[in-house]
Amino acid sequence: MKKPLRLLRSVPILAFLLVADQLSAQSSTTGSSYVMYMLIGLGLLLAAAAIMSVSENLMQIEAQKSGADTTKNNFSIIPNFSELFGKPAPEYTDGAPVHHLKKGHDILLAGVADSSDIHPVEVSSFALRPVNFRELSPIPRMLVTVGQEVKAGEPLFEDKKDDRVKYVSPVSGEVAEIRRGDKRAITDVIILADKAQQSIKHDISALAAASREEMVAFFLNSGAWSHLNQRPYDVIPDPEVVPENIFISTFNTAPLAIDYNAVVQGKAAELQAAVNALSKLTSGKVHVGLSADQDLAPAAEFVGLTGVEKSWYKGAHPAGNVGVQMHHTAPISATSVVWTIGVQDLLTIGHLCLTGEYIAERVVVIAGDEVAEPRYVRTHSGAKISDLLKGNLKGDHNRVIAGDVLTGKKQGEDAYLGMHDDQITVIKEGDDYEMFGWLLPIKPRPSISNTFPNFLYPNHRFEVDTNTHGEKRAFVVTGQYESVLPMDIYVQQLMKSIMANDYERMEGLGIAELSEEDVAICEFVCTSKMPLQKILREGLDMMREQG
Repeated sequence: MKKPLRLLRSVPILAFLLVADQLSAQSSTTGSSYVMYMLIGLGLLLAAAAIMSVSENLMQIEAQKSGADTTKNNFSIIPNFSELFGKPAPEYTDGAPVHHLKKGHDILLAGVADSSDIHPVEVSSFALRPVNFRELSPIPRMLVTVGQEVKAGEPLFEDKKDDRVKYVSPVSGEVAEIRRGDKRAITDVIILADKAQQSIKHDISALAAASREEMVAFFLNSGAWSHLNQRPYDVIPDPEVVPENIFISTFNTAPLAIDYNAVVQGKAAELQAAVNALSKLTSGKVHVGLSADQDLAPAAEFVGLTGVEKSWYKGAHPAGNVGVQMHHTAPISATSVVWTIGVQDLLTIGHLCLTGEYIAERVVVIAGDEVAEPRYVRTHSGAKISDLLKGNLKGDHNRVIAGDVLTGKKQGEDAYLGMHDDQITVIKEGDDYEMFGWLLPIKPRPSISNTFPNFLYPNHRFEVDTNTHGEKRAFVVTGQYESVLPMDIYVQQLMKSIMANDYERMEGLGIAELSEEDVAICEFVCTSKMPLQKILREGLDMMREQG
């Protein structure tokens, strides 16, 4: 196959030489000289190109042999375009390499909250929700009963398959209700909170010199283990498996997302204590992703972390996703295991390591154009949503979402936030019919389609509703997914392999690297209106069941 290809590549050169020969025969002596000079110049260019190509390959090989990171540094004779004409990295990166992610799309929505002021709020009850933990039995082994008094950090239930993992109360108070759903599955364990909070005190005297086994036991007994997430599959980690690396993203690029820089103010000690503890649980490194996309540097609490591997990222959403950062730092496979953890979970673990007390405080951003006063509030994990929104909504026909508009879940008035939720978004319910809404640009809306002249007002924030302006359609090839996902993954082919139950192809196309939040932006731009997050989760569950 290679020989015919070489022959095909040589055809243009042979044709050029034949034409040049004819021109040389028919022209004057001066014209012949010009043609000869052109041929000599062409030969020199081809020789130089061949030498540079060989040199490039040799440089790459030597860089890999020496252990240099070729994903962060350009080991090339010729500088790339961004080095010549790109905007220089901010000074606060201190010369560190920056991952410039060219793909992505920021969805600008109205209802942004001011992160400079965090309001206290009174919440009457909190809940720990077994449905938030994948692989946990629908009916876990309950360790408390209705009417029982509990302290913050006291175990409420445990997994029947592994009773070492404890799921603990976020607050102290009375167990008011054990709420059940379909097939009597437990959906919420509701705690009526005390005015004065009390917490279980753990012994931390030997924690600084603890071995990995001792640190694992401490995490399991204290409830800290349930704050960890294992990839692939996004499940509670297996205590017997040592992760290759642990990843933390310090910024969120989703629509109206929380600003973690405001959350960690004055919490440097907690962050450092948490990463010190996590570093004992992995055989590799604790990776911290930092944003290089703003004029101001990230919080000093993030930049000042020690004993971690820092990476800088610049780009549109989903640049803040930990999965995207892993892809550009240390990609995972179906046979490798890594952990991830959120910023506010880090603070809980850090406080636990410093004081021995489990304090599940949460800063929650309440945003969206249907919120009268978008704001940041301070509460605890699992807060009752109606208490957080009380008297702060504009209309009465809204969609309340725990999370952002891309990955969040619809919630009712009596619902509770999940353990990892730190955002509530409220937008209009879009259950009205808009004639030709998919065709006529009647009003501004977030879109990557040139049908809407959004490029004319790049900083405009849109008022949106839940209307999808169309229904599920034929699954056609458009190239839209690849234009917004900054990962070397063919999303459409992957989705079709999941739908066809082709396990080998799913694994080969990189399903292990993805989580629902990574393909959410693809779902947003999808012309076919395909539920990509749902399809991906079905594929991940199938892969996990196959072992």
